Amino acid sequence: MSSSTPIAGHPDLTEMRSRYERASETPTAQVADGLVVLGGLFVALSPWITGFAATTPSLALNNLIIGLAAAALGLSFAAAYHRTHGIAWTCPALGVWTILAVFVMSGTAMTTSTVLCNIIGGAVLVLAGAATMAASRMSTSR
Repeated sequence: MSSSTPIAGHPDLTEMRSRYERASETPTAQVADGLVVLGGLFVALSPWITGFAATTPSLALNNLIIGLAAAALGLSFAAAYHRTHGIAWTCPALGVWTILAVFVMSGTAMTTSTVLCNIIGGAVLVLAGAATMAASRMSTSR
C-alpha cells in the first residue's frame, strides 16, 4: 500500500473550487441560475395558471415534478455551484422533456395554451441550463 495525501488537501482542488466560485459570481451565471429557478417554477405552476390541470392530470403532475426539480437545481447551482456544476446537463434535458411531454402525454386534450406553456417553459430551461453549463466550461478553460 502506498501512502498518499488525501484529495481534500490537494492544492489543485482548492484552485478548482475557487475557479468555480468565481464563475458562479459572474452576472451571466447568476442570471442563468435565476432563470432556471423561474423557468422551473413556471413549468410547475403552468397547469394551474392556464387551466389544463383538470383536462390533462398526467401532464399537470409531470409539469409539477419537472418544474420543482428544475427549480431545486437552479437553487443548488446558485448556492453551491462548485459542488453541483457536474449535473448542470440535467437542466437542458428537463427542458427538452418538458417540450416533448406535451405531445407525448396530452393526447386529444392538447390546447394552444398547453403547448405554448410547455414549449416556452422548456425553452427557458434549455437555454438557461446551457448558460449554466457554459459557465462551468469557461471557468475551467482559464
